[in-house]
Amino acid sequence: MQKQLKAQLDRLKKAGATYVDARWYPVEEANYLMMWNGNLKNAASSRESGLGIRVLHNGAWGFSASSDLGNLEGLFDKAFDNANTAAQRVTFPVRLAEKEAIQASFSSPNKIDPFGIPLAEKIHFLQEMDEQLNQPGVMQRVCEVIFMRKQIIFLDTEGSEIEKNIIEVFPSLQVMGVDADGEAHMRKFSPARSGETRGWETLDRQVFEQNAQRITRELNEVLVAESCPKEDRSVILLPGIMFLQTHETIGHALELDRILGYELAYAGGSFVTLDDFGKLRYGSDKLTARADATLPNSPGSFGFDDDGIPAQNNLLINNGILVGAISGRQMVEEANARARRPIFDGSGGANRATSFYRVPIERMTNINIDPGKDGSLDDIVKNTEHGIILDGEKSWSIGSNREQFHFATEIGWLVEDGQVTNVVKNSTYKGETLKFYNSLSAVGDESTWQVRYVDNCGKGQPNQIMQLGHGVPVCRFDNVRIGE
Repeated sequence: MQKQLKAQLDRLKKAGATYVDARWYPVEEANYLMMWNGNLKNAASSRESGLGIRVLHNGAWGFSASSDLGNLEGLFDKAFDNANTAAQRVTFPVRLAEKEAIQASFSSPNKIDPFGIPLAEKIHFLQEMDEQLNQPGVMQRVCEVIFMRKQIIFLDTEGSEIEKNIIEVFPSLQVMGVDADGEAHMRKFSPARSGETRGWETLDRQVFEQNAQRITRELNEVLVAESCPKEDRSVILLPGIMFLQTHETIGHALELDRILGYELAYAGGSFVTLDDFGKLRYGSDKLTARADATLPNSPGSFGFDDDGIPAQNNLLINNGILVGAISGRQMVEEANARARRPIFDGSGGANRATSFYRVPIERMTNINIDPGKDGSLDDIVKNTEHGIILDGEKSWSIGSNREQFHFATEIGWLVEDGQVTNVVKNSTYKGETLKFYNSLSAVGDESTWQVRYVDNCGKGQPNQIMQLGHGVPVCRFDNVRIGE
């Protein structure tokens, strides 16, 4: 197959195409298991394969994809014809940043392939977790696990040949209950990524049992708690909500295609402009953020992007100043041209597609916040006079350009004079993005830093679902409105 693909790449190159690449998925499969109140509610499996082709010709992209590989020449010709048609309407001719030809492979680190584990053993794991959640106060309990596996062969007319083999495991637990007023509340657990692998072995039963007990206890505390006060406080975000704060107001806001206006019809744009790079104070000097696709154990680490660019660790915000964006080969060239200055010196290696039948677009890798020097969670609490600790994403609302936000969390703990006092329910906080990050007054050390995963990030039209991670510490922000 690879020889046949190379022959087609060469043929279109000789026909005048500027650039051609092919992404062949010999296999892409997923398993989904969900147990609800002790009953196996869902057991689904999917498997597909196919080929996606991009052709750049006369400054425009053409794309075609199919699971039927019986007529490769026709499939390549369709992409070429689509490029010719698009070239008649292109407003900004596509140019690609330079890259080296690479012959390489990448395999996500794992010890035990979950697709080799018998179904009965997977169900037994869910049953064990369900038993741990079956406690007083819990009206609904859900145990889920998603397994994903894909093989990707990438070839292009610049001489790159890359094979990727990726396995992912996404487990979660959830409990729900109703308070005296008839209002429903929930508490969830999904494990932080640790160690060097991400296979079946990451389902550590001891960790799940401990956290199953914790979330049931915390749910019962919320069910009898007073409501969150409506006032200004210092907000201490644990990684279980800080990851979403990072995702929505740093990650999505710094996708370069969004900054250039390519997401306006679907999920909004960004308040960031090309003039902001190198001078916008995004946050206090305690804020350093990066797009790091080199973490060994995260779904945001994939070896090479779908432009054939190696994984990178790129600064986005350096001591509060905006310095970089989430980028691919095409958008960095357009950004530099539109800005009339060299903002970017090459691709950030973040162009990815959810499958063979979608075109690659800028997607988050691991969008991380560097740990700080303000100690442990206990240290930060001891130095907080009037605050609240928040954890667990419940709902979120984002301004159309990521300029403001409102988040509801699963649980809150009030802090008075350096001491944790009462649990509160219906805990919320809101703010303006730049004002909020400039109020960052404490960043926890490495003991507070966790890699949280996102398995359902949506972007693009048609919609593409992507998996990624966020390495984040405990962070404190001052003078934040809560309870509204």
